[in-house]
Amino acid sequence: MLKETKLTAINLFEMVVKTATFSVLKNFDMNARLLLLLFILIGAETFGQVQSKFEYLDVFELEYARNPQISPDGNYVVYRRTGFDIMKDRSKGSLWLLSTDERKIHHKLTSFENNEGSARWSPSGDRIAFVSNKDEGSEIYVYWTDTGSIAKLTQLENSPSNIEWSPDGSKIAFTMKVNTKAPVIAKMPKKPKDAKWAKAPRITDRLKHEADGAGYLKPGFTHIFVVPSEGGTPRQVTTGDYNHGGSLSWSKNGKKIYFSANRNPDWEYDFRNSEVYSIDTYSGIFEALTSRSGPDSRPMVSPDGKSIAYIGFEDKVQAYQTRKLQVMNIDGSNKRLVSGKLDRSVSAARWAADSKGFYIQYNDLGLTKIAHLSLSGKLTEIVDNVGGTTLGRPYASGSFSVAESGKIAYTISYPDRPADVAITSKSNKKAGILTNLNEDLLEFKLMAPVEEIWYTSSVDGRKIQGWLVYPPKFDKRKKYPLIVENHGGPILNYGPHFSAEIQLYAAADNFVFYPNPRGSTSYGEEFGNLLYNNYPGEDYNDVMDGVEAVLKRGKVDPKRLYVTGGSAGGIMTAWIVGKTNKFKAAVVAKPVVNWISKTLVADNYYGYANSRYPGQPWENFEGYWKFSPISLVGNVETPTMVMVGMNDLRTPPSEAKQLYHALKLRKIETVLVEIPEASHGIAARPSNLITKVAHTLAWFEKYQ
Repeated sequence: MLKETKLTAINLFEMVVKTATFSVLKNFDMNARLLLLLFILIGAETFGQVQSKFEYLDVFELEYARNPQISPDGNYVVYRRTGFDIMKDRSKGSLWLLSTDERKIHHKLTSFENNEGSARWSPSGDRIAFVSNKDEGSEIYVYWTDTGSIAKLTQLENSPSNIEWSPDGSKIAFTMKVNTKAPVIAKMPKKPKDAKWAKAPRITDRLKHEADGAGYLKPGFTHIFVVPSEGGTPRQVTTGDYNHGGSLSWSKNGKKIYFSANRNPDWEYDFRNSEVYSIDTYSGIFEALTSRSGPDSRPMVSPDGKSIAYIGFEDKVQAYQTRKLQVMNIDGSNKRLVSGKLDRSVSAARWAADSKGFYIQYNDLGLTKIAHLSLSGKLTEIVDNVGGTTLGRPYASGSFSVAESGKIAYTISYPDRPADVAITSKSNKKAGILTNLNEDLLEFKLMAPVEEIWYTSSVDGRKIQGWLVYPPKFDKRKKYPLIVENHGGPILNYGPHFSAEIQLYAAADNFVFYPNPRGSTSYGEEFGNLLYNNYPGEDYNDVMDGVEAVLKRGKVDPKRLYVTGGSAGGIMTAWIVGKTNKFKAAVVAKPVVNWISKTLVADNYYGYANSRYPGQPWENFEGYWKFSPISLVGNVETPTMVMVGMNDLRTPPSEAKQLYHALKLRKIETVLVEIPEASHGIAARPSNLITKVAHTLAWFEKYQ
């Protein structure tokens, strides 16, 4: 009854405001009209707020929780609260501390006005180590929980990562890049005093010398360091021209550190491989504990100190392989598979306090779950709503941590808002929500509802999952345009997670359909690997079958269909318009259109041969060309916008330009949108996210 009253009051209020003649009140005298209008105004305030649609500038007001770290006793959580600076057009994160009980403690950890992150509790819970990037660079700090005092522990050459307390709390291990010099090929003559010569050439002899988002990588190698937790000189533990990255784990007696690395002589070209190692922090003696081909990473010593868990797989060299959780004795013997019954990739794992099982995170049919996994392989699902930390598009994301009591802190995902901090446990699976970071904004916004749909592939009868997003003010008597949004990867998945881009598309009175076609993760290894030597392939059919399933519902105008997607979604969009004229307009964002050229110019150029297509491009020219969307460009009749970040190193601008130039030469309606200073992750800056959505919608509206 209350809900009905709220809707009636708001609707009547809107009618009165919109009607200048007050025709609704024509049967009342003046005093009655004034009294009724006052009642309506009070009713609208009392029973609910008038809501508006989600708008472009609302993106800057969003906040989300990341990396919730629960204290050993389970009484507190420290997490990174991320928001956006509208003046600097950047994200900004600070650490916040909150209680997990009725005390309702929730405050900023420090008074720093800079980015903070990587918080880790000391084993006794009396301190929190974290990283902060003040003007002098990123450093490790420690916060004392009883006094609130803060001390800077380091003064480092580069930014620290993967900080980890020793079991007795006396030391902190971390990883950091150590710079080296670039190769010198020729000795240049000395320039005259005050002469302004051109800059010296940039010279590299490395296989990997650049990375999207980071740009050119300065020469150097990542090493492990140890610093006293009360301050002192960081001591480099590892040596050699190898990278020692990833998470760290101490032995129970604090003498060894376990880590993953690739220290093979041919490590640059054996780039998929890594092993689990131990190193004695005093003698520097290494020991390799694994030796199989493939990635073995994230070693975790059990609480009783007797075992090591790690995540990886035996490399079969294919498009997709599920990451498995394995366990071995502390000396590397008696290796056994724990997650063998789970046909899903384990993305994160934490030992249970009794050393008899794990808490794991994995994606299952578009949902991100936390479950308990016993050493015998028994799986007990706890929650299925983890995520909410990728604001651009609705990808799987999120993280969790576990207290000694088994209480779990995690980032909870919603379709209509970014991540908050929640707590749960194996014994009490109901989530307790600890934060409400966006209520001040989104309580007053009409957010688009998201519905899961399933349909049957016309290729082989497989069940395919998709998600249908409704316009916020959906009217069942109307028919709406449909925007098809293809996900990237392609070995990724979409789910019912918050997406600023999707919400903005829907707020413009569109239905939005985003599918998980074959090749998507969260279905299992066989399904994800269907694109091996066949990409794009029948994933096109899966997308189009989904469009037909949506059309059968009768809510969409079949004459107003639009298609877009970024990265692998851009590839699919370019492929679609080369296969069909069903769509009135398309936006191809940051695509690959020519596998021959892309494979040899991208930042990850060395990783495609044999895992995507057989051989290198010069060995399999026809195979690479067969799956290149540019091979279909002669069929395209759809008006197509092409969009790319000008600093994109993953799908370089030359790919987008090939498509644009080909369409232009064919006199197909097209436009090229190049976004300055944007890498592959266009949405990393809020204004670029808005730019992407605004141009996409403008292009589609042009062809309404």
